[in-house]
Parts: sequence; structure tokens; C-alpha cells
Amino acid sequence: MSEKKLELDFNTFVEQMSRLIDLKLRDEYRAGVTENLERIYTQAKLVNEFELPENMEVFGKFEP
Repeated sequence: MSEKKLELDFNTFVEQMSRLIDLKLRDEYRAGVTENLERIYTQAKLVNEFELPENMEVFGKFEP
């Protein structure tokens, strides 16, 4: 099965989301917001792609 490569347009995303939540985003900040969103996406992608072994414990048990 072939994987589709997801292409994201962060400029469009920032524009649409700012309208959706009625955020008055000034033009001088728009590029910085977009760059930070791209960085967050890159970091989250690394975390999500990290393979964990099937037998890994889901959570630890804290005992003081």
C-alpha cells in the first residue's frame, strides 16, 4: 500500500483559523506565527513517527 504525502499550506491554515476564531492577527506577526506552526508540526511529526515496541508498558505506576 502506498502512502500519500500530506502537503500542508501553513499560510492558508493560519489565515483560515484566525478567521474561524475571530483573531485579529496583525500582518507583522503573520509570518512568525506561520514559521512557529511549521516548527511545531516538524517536531510533532518526529514524535508521532517514533516507533514504540508492542510490549511497552502504557504507563508507569508511581509509588512514593
